[in-house]
Amino acid sequence: MEDTYNRKKTTSGKENRIQYIRQEEPGYPKRLRFHRGMPGGLYVLGRLPEEDRPSVAIVGARRSDSYGNAVARRFARELAEEGVQIISGMAWGIDGMAHEGALEAGGDTFAVLGCGVDICYPAGHKNLYERILRQGGVLSEQPPGMAPLAGHFPARNRIISGLSDLVLVVEARERSGSLITADFALEQGKDIFAIPGRVGDTLSQGCLNLIRQGAGVADSPQIILEALGLVGRKNREPDKILLAKDENIVYSWIRLQPISLEELVQKTKMPAGKVLKVLVELELKGCVREIQKNDYIRTD
Repeated sequence: MEDTYNRKKTTSGKENRIQYIRQEEPGYPKRLRFHRGMPGGLYVLGRLPEEDRPSVAIVGARRSDSYGNAVARRFARELAEEGVQIISGMAWGIDGMAHEGALEAGGDTFAVLGCGVDICYPAGHKNLYERILRQGGVLSEQPPGMAPLAGHFPARNRIISGLSDLVLVVEARERSGSLITADFALEQGKDIFAIPGRVGDTLSQGCLNLIRQGAGVADSPQIILEALGLVGRKNREPDKILLAKDENIVYSWIRLQPISLEELVQKTKMPAGKVLKVLVELELKGCVREIQKNDYIRTD
């Protein structure tokens, strides 16, 4: 029988029960039953992923850049729009962006923590934590009240991969904790996909190494949907590309001849960080392409 451990109120005033579900009980995730070394029980705040729906783990660097953040958010959003459940670890960077993307789509997302489920870690993700509880759940093998100790995080990665049908690594340095999740996924017989990233960037090195070792290249959410056996967005009516005001301003200065980031900053009179963020969005929409570091052209 599932144990009610205690209760926790969300900021909305809604009361959530922390449940402890033992491995031998019916409520324990079926995806975890097939793998060795899984926890003997899970503490759950909110709910668990549904067994009959596909799940994808999206993981990556904590100190991610604007490109990686935008990619993680976009992939999670478009996968969630197709009914895919998004699993991650609620860390800064790629994990947080993956949860955000799923929530933007009104989809379901689940965070596996390296501390008690009653503790929001990192503390700066309090709002995200509350939203995840409303549209999914938070789970951990650690008991309520347990602090986020460093040794807990590598172990929790086996649960992230175990709950997922495949793992997507968005950004990772050569020695990244995200690669631990990929290693667990390999042991569990799960497919691994990686975002190729930009050649020469340290944040791309871990992903490029995974691809060299046989991971799938994820250059669009459609690749992931196909791997899951889902029809996805390809059979929908093509969307007309609409650009926001700042995107239009930046795009208007880009031609078929390369233009540098520095020139775009001068012409648009926008801060460099803002121009770079807009360029990432334009890249994701297929409007521009970076032909070499900080040099851009139109794709048409």
